[in-house]
Amino acid sequence: MIERTIHVDYIARVEGEGALKVRIRGDTVEDLELKIWEPPRFFEAFLRGRSYREAPDITARICGICPVAYQMSACHAMEHALGMRVHGELRTLRRLLYCGEWIESHALHIYLLHAPDFLGYPDALRLAKEHPEAVKKGLELKKIGNELMQVLGGREIHPVNVRVGGFYRVPTVNELAAIRPALERAMGLAEETVRFASGLSFPNIEEDYEFVSLRHEHEYPMNEGEVVSNRGVKIPMSEFEDVFEETHAPYSNALQSVHKGAGSYLVGPLARYALNHDKLLPRARSIAREVGLEDVVRNPYRSVIVRGVEIVQAVEESLKIIDAYRPPDEPYVEPPASFHASTGAAITEAPRGMLYHRYRLNEEGLIQEAKIVAPTSQNQKRIEDDVRHLVSASLSLDDTALTDACEKAIRNHDPCISCATHFLKLDIERT
Repeated sequence: MIERTIHVDYIARVEGEGALKVRIRGDTVEDLELKIWEPPRFFEAFLRGRSYREAPDITARICGICPVAYQMSACHAMEHALGMRVHGELRTLRRLLYCGEWIESHALHIYLLHAPDFLGYPDALRLAKEHPEAVKKGLELKKIGNELMQVLGGREIHPVNVRVGGFYRVPTVNELAAIRPALERAMGLAEETVRFASGLSFPNIEEDYEFVSLRHEHEYPMNEGEVVSNRGVKIPMSEFEDVFEETHAPYSNALQSVHKGAGSYLVGPLARYALNHDKLLPRARSIAREVGLEDVVRNPYRSVIVRGVEIVQAVEESLKIIDAYRPPDEPYVEPPASFHASTGAAITEAPRGMLYHRYRLNEEGLIQEAKIVAPTSQNQKRIEDDVRHLVSASLSLDDTALTDACEKAIRNHDPCISCATHFLKLDIERT
């Protein structure tokens, strides 16, 4: 037996710190571990003893790329615990804020983190030297998404205008109208992004995923819906822990979520699109047809196209919301004057997939227990499966090429390692 060991200190263009270890004996992958070694951040413990009102602002600090997702899941979970209902324009404004996050996050991933893999560059800086227009488009799209988050959230990173029940302040008609020209520009850029992504070269790989996402009766999922899968799951959000569970891998500081009795599953753009493509708005549906995107995409490398379609969806919905906007009478729904011990759970769709929050409150509205299951925790086991399949099919590659292939396979899923617990250390042992 030939023993091979490969060490890569860092892999760029992922968010967070981790490591991958692959041990190969002959033509068999004996062991594969996606290690998330970034120190645990203890947000669930930080929340204990805090007022329910503090959860949106505290959890927003978990991630600088998708803070809205944490705020929205926290708000919805608290509102379920308190028996509150947010509807009308306040509900719509929450979707508009989420649209901004989808635009900026997907644009960042497509152009700056993922495109270099397909075009043969080690990073976005060197990509920009030879393809400056592509990088400029990505940065402009991200900027427009950030501007939308700033208008709704008060600032683009860790927004401060979100609260349980709604917002501290809602925008005026003129404030939203002022960003409309930029969104019109974003629509053209988003459609160009889908065409750009569809023109990339992809490995011929198909994975047998269990797709899991929210599904709503009337709209592409963001804040509300049932949890569904392509293998028969159909449950309310409150039953998430009855069907899915977190398990501890001794080599990782992040828990891995699995479908009880069924193993790994996939959340994120591929899952949302496969389970909800019929809910796309007209321009998003049209551009998907134009580039020949099938209704179910099982090639993880082609997720870059689906992210582009979701940018079109987010821009299209943003324009639709702004055109119909009438400010609500009040910026938020008042919480109840008195409390009783209760528990609330909610899921929203972060750019990377479902984000689950559950809180148990006491009679004073203080958090007694918090549970947060990030998208990357849910995808971690599935990423390991993808990389294992790739390595098994690529043993003839030399160490450098195999290392590069593993890195690219991981980046398909845009993992946010910081959310789950910045660069990846890769250790491959061959025997």
